[in-house]
Amino acid sequence: MELILKQDVENLGFKDDVVTVKNGYGRNFLIPQQKAVPATIANIEKFEARRAELEKAAAEALAEAQARADKIAGVGSITLARNAGDEGKLFGSVGPADIADALTEAGVEVEKREVIMPEGPIHAIGEYEVSVRPHTDIMQAVKVVIEAA
Repeated sequence: MELILKQDVENLGFKDDVVTVKNGYGRNFLIPQQKAVPATIANIEKFEARRAELEKAAAEALAEAQARADKIAGVGSITLARNAGDEGKLFGSVGPADIADALTEAGVEVEKREVIMPEGPIHAIGEYEVSVRPHTDIMQAVKVVIEAA
């Protein structure tokens, strides 16, 4: 089944790409979630007619994301105080939501889904490097310092 993506889908493609997927994935997930439309001749013609304005909107989104990445770089590092045991292990953990909240308090609007923690939540005191992805093409590193409260 060929589809035109209406938004970026991880491990599949980017917005406005024509992709080939299995029928069930397209029919049961992508189309009902409004992430894609069937690649019919009419839909392809509509897409081609709107291509210039879609490219302009994509360029604006990229510029906005780059500005946010520059703000994140300006923050440098964030410090979080958490309860910890004598050995430095936290009572609980620090996850993407905690980091997003700390960055928002520092003056940069960041959503939880934009914080990338490939090694999972943080469970110990120390300094960590966490990535923030405001756009699929832009990744910004943030230093997170976890201290005992």
